[in-house]
Amino acid sequence: MNRENRSRLFAGLLLILVGAWFLIARFVPQWRAWLDIELSWPLIVVCVGAGLLVLGLLVNAPGMAVPACIVAGIGGLLYWQNATGNWESWSYAWALIPGFVGVGVILNGLLEGKFRIALWEGIRLILISLVLFMIFASFLGGVNWFGNYWPILVILLGLWLMIRPLLKRKL
Repeated sequence: MNRENRSRLFAGLLLILVGAWFLIARFVPQWRAWLDIELSWPLIVVCVGAGLLVLGLLVNAPGMAVPACIVAGIGGLLYWQNATGNWESWSYAWALIPGFVGVGVILNGLLEGKFRIALWEGIRLILISLVLFMIFASFLGGVNWFGNYWPILVILLGLWLMIRPLLKRKL
């Protein structure tokens, strides 16, 4: 499948999803509550991210998948914070942004036909993001997964950063 066909495929899929969203909103009254602007204004940010992706597909620039995933991911965070009222979670939720970049890298690799390389780079960014999120969330009181033992994650991350270059030289 060439780039033009992939672009049309993804643009068509996005239009189908948007159309299905509005069709369900017309016939299922409970779904309309999701469209209430007071509660769902962050979905506008998610839609801007989707628009960036569509724009990238239309102009044959698959690299736009990375900023599209960042914007849409931040919109998702804002939606969750708006729904729960937990705005102080931003003090550690920012650590998820490298994970959004990782998702964008994977999507970019899929669109460019370099999926295998992009998959490993994207997964690496997602894992780093999750570790950062767990460390900062534990440290700043967002979650208490590790209790008093969260510094162990910091030590393990430091050890990994020190040992990794040594392992690469031996290979």
